[in-house]
Amino acid sequence: MQQSLFRRFLSGLWRVLVLCGWSAAAAGSGMQQLEQFLDGLQSLRAGFEQSVVSADRTQQNQARGVFYLLRPERFRWDYVAPYEQQLIADGRQVWAYDPEIEQVSVQFQGQALRGTPAQLLASDAPVATHFDLTEVGPRGELEWVELIPKDDQGQFTRILLGFVQDRLQRMELTDRFGQLTRFRFYDMERNPQLDPGLFVFDPPESYEVFKH
Repeated sequence: MQQSLFRRFLSGLWRVLVLCGWSAAAAGSGMQQLEQFLDGLQSLRAGFEQSVVSADRTQQNQARGVFYLLRPERFRWDYVAPYEQQLIADGRQVWAYDPEIEQVSVQFQGQALRGTPAQLLASDAPVATHFDLTEVGPRGELEWVELIPKDDQGQFTRILLGFVQDRLQRMELTDRFGQLTRFRFYDMERNPQLDPGLFVFDPPESYEVFKH
């Protein structure tokens, strides 16, 4: 009886190991999952949670909202908490809109996105055009890839992307001042039908517009 139970235990353990091994192989490395994620990507919609940690790790700010992407070169971040804000790239310019203080800033997109994750996601150019990639490996349930911007004049010095089953779930950004920004994505929809009007912004006439 004990021998039979032991055999059933070994058989069950073997099935678990086989299934786990198949799942890991199917998911692939971080760089493989990044390639699969970008392959055929035309649009995205996802909820996000964002936290920003100071360089000395003593302060943390949190926000959440919805992210939209329409390739090539268009995206939108709608922040809904703790304050309403919008960041919209229309393919030519990037608009930052803060209704609370009735202020809008605008910058040419090529300059604004240098070395940023938005450049990676919105552009249809190969990733290696703008970034040096390194396989980080598993951390928890995620497979991670490190991206170092080739343009050393950009805002960020290091980007980490975390994937599960070819889905981007985490993003971590380190800027020039040592500040760390983390994103968690959820309810991600791949290639949904998006209204192109989402990526058009006309500033209210009464708002002050700052050009950079």
